[in-house]
Amino acid sequence: MIKNLVTLVLGSVIAFGVQAKNGVETQSLDELYQAALKEGGRLVVYAGGDTPDQQDGIKAAFEKRFPGIILDTIVDYSKIHDARINYQIEVKNVVADVVQLQTLQDFPKWKAEGVLMPYKPLGWDKVYADFKDQDGAWTGVFVDAFSNVNNQKALGDIPAPREAKDYLNPALKGKIISTYPNDDDAVLFQYKQMIDENGWQWLEKLMQNEPHFVRGTQAPADDVESGKYATTFSTDGMLKPSAEAQSQFMLPEQGGFVAWAQRAAILKEAKHPAAAKLYLSWLLDKDTQQNVWYMWSVREDVPAPQGYKPIWQYPNANLKQFEAFMADREAVEAFRAKIALFVGDVQGKSSAGELGLFPVKAIRADDVK
Repeated sequence: MIKNLVTLVLGSVIAFGVQAKNGVETQSLDELYQAALKEGGRLVVYAGGDTPDQQDGIKAAFEKRFPGIILDTIVDYSKIHDARINYQIEVKNVVADVVQLQTLQDFPKWKAEGVLMPYKPLGWDKVYADFKDQDGAWTGVFVDAFSNVNNQKALGDIPAPREAKDYLNPALKGKIISTYPNDDDAVLFQYKQMIDENGWQWLEKLMQNEPHFVRGTQAPADDVESGKYATTFSTDGMLKPSAEAQSQFMLPEQGGFVAWAQRAAILKEAKHPAAAKLYLSWLLDKDTQQNVWYMWSVREDVPAPQGYKPIWQYPNANLKQFEAFMADREAVEAFRAKIALFVGDVQGKSSAGELGLFPVKAIRADDVK
């Protein structure tokens, strides 16, 4: 038994020891950039999301900063990407270099299976401790959060809902849009908190207001912004909205919301490891964290936008609780089945499109309409 334990520990040291010994990346972004160019100037990222163009802002910013590097970001639901990655690994045909997903439970599993390349990007030492693997197997690259998004013009005289009970206002009948909670685990956790706080009767009463259910979390954001619907609690929003924005992201004062650090890792079989290292180091760069992403940074030295605290200072963000929820797949599936009794089976095509087994380029947004 002791011999087996020593063997296991030594195996972990061999797998992750080089990075642990050498610590955080020491090359500059420019040096990493030159290495990526010499490698061929290409990178394939599988990113969790809802629509093909959802990562276009990050792609544009990256390619502007590093001319000659082509970033192919393929967006799909995280639950589809993780199955796709597992299949590619099984058949020994890995085409993704970086995997960047909401499915937090995948990363410890992949680390244990030895399919990740340990790497501590530039800025790794500034990342909040709970948002990174201490061996560098994976790193949180940005914080996302789902909570209230309201369009006051579309609401008219109706008070903007902030707490779960506010969505039971009869005046909101037909004005609420929501992602199917049984289609997205983060939204499912959001519903679970509201039900845990208010009982299943909360969901019964919510359904009386005839919420409109859709696939993906982008549609609720878009439809509230346009005024087609007045409110949602199943999407994210800009902490610093533009002057032209019609909708506003709003945290609850008492109830819970869902937040997490989107995890990213380099696959051991990546065909473009130099570009992958550049990408992760650029994502964690202080300028990127301050000016490219629109919610919270994962870095402790990047202040939250005015009016907000660092995400880890919100007890009702439930960071650890969401991670634990995602890890208990049996409980997730049991709760998902109960939710479906109220909202019905998921209807409609994937908002991300049908990408197949080995996608290497993003499809166009028009292709899924």
